[in-house]
Amino acid sequence: MGKRFSRTLPVAHTLMGSLLASASFTAVAQGQTMSAEALDWQPWGEEEAANQLCRGRYVMPNYRLPAEDNPETLSLEASDVDYAADGEALLRGDVVLRRGNEEVQAERVFLPADRQQVDAEGNIAIRDGRALVRGEQAMLRLNEDRATLGNSHYVLYEQHLRGQASQLEQTGENEYRLQDASFTTCDPGANSWQLVSSDIRLDQASGFGTARHARLEVKDVPIFYWPWLRFPIDDRRHTGLLSPSIGFSTDGFDYAQPFYWNIAANHDATITPRWISDRGLLMNGEYRYLFEESSGIVEGGYLNSDDGGSGGGENRFEGDDRWYVDARHAGRVNERSNYRLRYGAASDGRYFDDFGGEFGDSDRASMERLAQVDYRGQRWQLDARAQGFQRLEDPLSDSDKPFYQLPSLSANANWQFDNGLYTQWRSNATYFWRDVDERRVPEREAATGSRLHLMPAVGWRFERPWGYLEPRTELWNTAYELDYGERDTQRSDSPSRSVALASIDSGLVFERELALGGRDYRQTLEPRLNYAYVPRTDQSELPDFDSRERAFSWDQLWSAQRFSGTDRVGDLNRLSYGVQSRLLEDASGQNRLSFGVGQSVYFDDRRIDSEGDADTLPDRPEDNPSVNPESRYQATRDRSPLVSRLDWQINDRWSSGAEWLYDDHRERTERSSVDVGYRHPEGHVVNLGYRWEIEGFDPSVLPGDDGFRDYSREEWDLSFAWKASTNIDLIGRYLHDQTNDRSLEQLAGVQWNNCCYGLQLVWREWVDDNDTARINDDFNDRGLFLRFVFRGLGGVGQDADSYFEQTIPGYRPTAL
Repeated sequence: MGKRFSRTLPVAHTLMGSLLASASFTAVAQGQTMSAEALDWQPWGEEEAANQLCRGRYVMPNYRLPAEDNPETLSLEASDVDYAADGEALLRGDVVLRRGNEEVQAERVFLPADRQQVDAEGNIAIRDGRALVRGEQAMLRLNEDRATLGNSHYVLYEQHLRGQASQLEQTGENEYRLQDASFTTCDPGANSWQLVSSDIRLDQASGFGTARHARLEVKDVPIFYWPWLRFPIDDRRHTGLLSPSIGFSTDGFDYAQPFYWNIAANHDATITPRWISDRGLLMNGEYRYLFEESSGIVEGGYLNSDDGGSGGGENRFEGDDRWYVDARHAGRVNERSNYRLRYGAASDGRYFDDFGGEFGDSDRASMERLAQVDYRGQRWQLDARAQGFQRLEDPLSDSDKPFYQLPSLSANANWQFDNGLYTQWRSNATYFWRDVDERRVPEREAATGSRLHLMPAVGWRFERPWGYLEPRTELWNTAYELDYGERDTQRSDSPSRSVALASIDSGLVFERELALGGRDYRQTLEPRLNYAYVPRTDQSELPDFDSRERAFSWDQLWSAQRFSGTDRVGDLNRLSYGVQSRLLEDASGQNRLSFGVGQSVYFDDRRIDSEGDADTLPDRPEDNPSVNPESRYQATRDRSPLVSRLDWQINDRWSSGAEWLYDDHRERTERSSVDVGYRHPEGHVVNLGYRWEIEGFDPSVLPGDDGFRDYSREEWDLSFAWKASTNIDLIGRYLHDQTNDRSLEQLAGVQWNNCCYGLQLVWREWVDDNDTARINDDFNDRGLFLRFVFRGLGGVGQDADSYFEQTIPGYRPTAL
């Protein structure tokens, strides 16, 4: 049994307290190996191991000595203690020292008479709850920030990393030096990779480390060398190089090397030179700032003289300067008022198709320009903005250029009364402008000018648990002041319109208790009846700034507005009827099944289209090939398609949804979709979708538009993500154009993870539509994308996690 002593000594720091108290240094060294048990390694049990990326974890054993009431007290325990006459002490055997959370074990410890230094030898282990350091020899200067540990091994428990150095030395306050050192996050005995350096210096005050003659080894084979390397050792943001991105595709080699600049606590920037083998050097940059009441970001890119082309090898941008800029700022005026500023522009409509997309794709359809301030009161909501968009298409016709709103002022309010009566006020004044040749666009689109729109509404809603009734009337008053520029026209430059929209919506709710499969449910039957009347009002003199005719859907059964925007009000005299049934699980309240079917009956033709003419029906497609082929039939049919929809949560893993629009007059399907999804608690995901849509189903899309399809679209979409094991994810997608018997997208990949490194390998082939409605100029692009991550060090490659989440609904990839 060892002897125990307690003393209060003037100890400023110990090695653990100053060396590893807040380190997140992700490192381990080469040289002599040490057993996993000596590194406080604890393997997972059989049940735990199945769900873990690592084979185990680092766990500090219990303290050998109990904590003292005074954290400055130094507790000692040793098998034998020798005291010299001058006060020197030699502790031998199983020596244990504890002060606060720090504990030192050694075979021998020498304490000089002045107690200013501790010399330890033999199987030294120093722990503080967050880290472990082992070595053969150690010297600690107790009242100075200096210590030396020879032939050391160390572990950081939480960061799952271990390291080794021939000599570990504390050279000053929060400053350390490791000679002939290396580090890794791999499990003990599995050095898949390690970073090795002859000289590593750590400065915890600045949060940086530096390494000289550093090399990255994979399976003891050097693969990269840095003469000098600077890296962060904590979570603070630091200036320096970030992980590069590397890609290969049919266009060639793509390498990007970001550099991060930590300007201040609330300012930073990232500068990213990007070399694309067949295009040249693209310089990207991003600047971010954050203040107490506002924040913003400025980003952009510039390529001087594009060496390559796009659009199926047409090379139409060869020699051109390619660029983009996007600046955003948002802030708060007060508790009820906020503001936003944004300016975006690109050199051409295909910039993001060529440079800006993840995995060769881009979700940017436009670049916004905006200055906005709003107010949200208890009754009134005010909004003032100047807004415009650059549409990202190439080629882009004048007709496809969107209008700018310079400015747009809105004032809206609501009043609700206890008896169910309510009133609303909607108002907007906007000046519309765009830079086009007025002589090259349709006459109704040639005007610029102002629009004043006032829309008071009154309604009453009677509602009980068994049903509801809601009559409502809206009055649309719209006036314009227009300028047609150099366009010769007989149209009025001060047209106006007043029209009332009236509707009555009603529904009943029937319920019954139901037992199915040993579970209690509540089933509802909800018939609904809606009548809407909008008188036919001539609008042929009105411009077309922001209106589009809506495609028919379940929601359109119950809406009196056939158009979006304000410039068009579609004439309507129809009665919609439908029924919906829901199956609610009593125990959880979850909606397990919802099914609805409905139809509209029309009492008049719908003559108002985008032209606004109240007297003329749309042309027949055989007489005018430039009109939507469905427009004449849709305007004259006496009843809408039957609309049915289904949402079914089959069980906790399987779900399904469907929509079907069926024309019972022509006995044909106008649009249908079916989706089946599988979600497994372990992360397995499978999605199967089917889409059918007749040519011309969307009335707002004309044969000359880029988005028009001159065929009935039929597509299949299969995607999956399967966790083959805790470490391996398999992903894939296949999107097939059944109509044209071609693949629109193929994707296959594997992601492999453990606590040491991660690998993501994906092959993708996709169709680029070249920003036209024609399919004969579509072309295929393909690429092989690789990302490799050394956990705790960084990685190389293109991160595609966000793209996978969009492409494979329900998939949540394991973070690399």
